[in-house]
Amino acid sequence: MSLEALAATIAARKGADPETSWTAKLLAKGPEKCAEKFGEEAVEAIIEAVKGDRARLTAEAADVLYHLLVMLAARDVTLGDVLAELDRREGTSGIAEKAGR
Repeated sequence: MSLEALAATIAARKGADPETSWTAKLLAKGPEKCAEKFGEEAVEAIIEAVKGDRARLTAEAADVLYHLLVMLAARDVTLGDVLAELDRREGTSGIAEKAGR
């Protein structure tokens, strides 16, 4: 599954019944809860990265990507918006980009 397909599935679930969709259930809890869940998943990925368990890190990274997209959807930010920002930064050194913030 591509990130675009996952983002489209998440967008389609925004109006779904929270009783039948985990994504709809998360979104119904609001942006703050979606952000909290993203943070939890990011910490779990960090733990697995430190442990060096490749399979567990892969699984946690998938969770991080999913929850990032849910958090973005909760604030009506699309994957396209994020990709456009990355395109805008292309060719700019990370040091220069950070200094410009």
